[in-house]
Amino acid sequence: MVNDIGSSVKYNRILGLCKRFLNGDIINKQAEAERYQVTEKSIQRDIDDLRSFFAEMDIDEDSNRELIYDRQQKGYRLIGNSAVELSNSEALAVCKILLESRAFTKREMYGLINKIVNGCVPKRNLKQVNELIINEKFYYSEPHHKQMIVSKLWDLGKAIHEHKAIEVEYVRKDGNLVKRVIEPVGLMFSEYYFYLAAFIENIDKASEFTDKDDVFPTVYRVDRIKKYHVLDKHFAVPYSNRFQEGEFRKRVQFMYSGTLQKIKFEYTGPAIEAVLDRLPSAEIEKHVGKRYVVKAEVYGTGIQQWLKSQGSMVRVLEPQELVDIIVSDLDKCRKYYK
Repeated sequence: MVNDIGSSVKYNRILGLCKRFLNGDIINKQAEAERYQVTEKSIQRDIDDLRSFFAEMDIDEDSNRELIYDRQQKGYRLIGNSAVELSNSEALAVCKILLESRAFTKREMYGLINKIVNGCVPKRNLKQVNELIINEKFYYSEPHHKQMIVSKLWDLGKAIHEHKAIEVEYVRKDGNLVKRVIEPVGLMFSEYYFYLAAFIENIDKASEFTDKDDVFPTVYRVDRIKKYHVLDKHFAVPYSNRFQEGEFRKRVQFMYSGTLQKIKFEYTGPAIEAVLDRLPSAEIEKHVGKRYVVKAEVYGTGIQQWLKSQGSMVRVLEPQELVDIIVSDLDKCRKYYK
């Protein structure tokens, strides 16, 4: 009976230590010996048992959890718990990206940041990480649409995964409200906004589309979807014709609609890497010194805005229709400043 009670006390002690290690606590042998009214040798044996336990449990090479003695903290702590912990630099990087995206309202952004920091950062690092992002949190500027979209993104994502049609009420750029039944195929994020790519059911392309032969999905800004209802209606997505969100994303700029086109331009700016990052489908056809000829496959009219924003660093070579548009727009600009 005495042995049973002693074993129970030991197991409860080990479980308590295990839970605190997983929470990121620092375990000091002397303090724990006093807490449990045992010797430091008993606590050391508990720690050794837990060290063996974590080593046996971590079959995944990416985890590599290990109990180590931290001389600076004067205690033992668990490292390599990659499933639940982020390092200071990882937490800071994720929070910075979220804050810089300006994709969410303050309420949603603060909730996301707090969950990342409090849920994934060890307690010993909380104060330091919070101090590094508190200024940006205070001055965070939410998007003007002020729409809560986190739950909407989940609903749309589920509809995409389950191939379910959606009935939407959408406010266009001109302020007009349209109602559509759409087949959603992808969610994307670009420059402050989330977008839904979807094919429209029962649409007369000849009267509604600029190009009646357009085979690409229509792009909707998620915050402009005022009402939506996921229908109990499935649509077919043959694997061979399945929409490739990643490939589409490489070719779309600024989420403007339009057709797929191949372009070629000459770049003489200081950072060709920035061009290649901005246009993931871009390839360098040839270059001499700092003069590069770049070709890319792009979707929509947004590429026009980017090319014009590069000023004299870019000279469009192909196609001729795009050259004519750029020249015409530049002529209009010159008239404005005369």
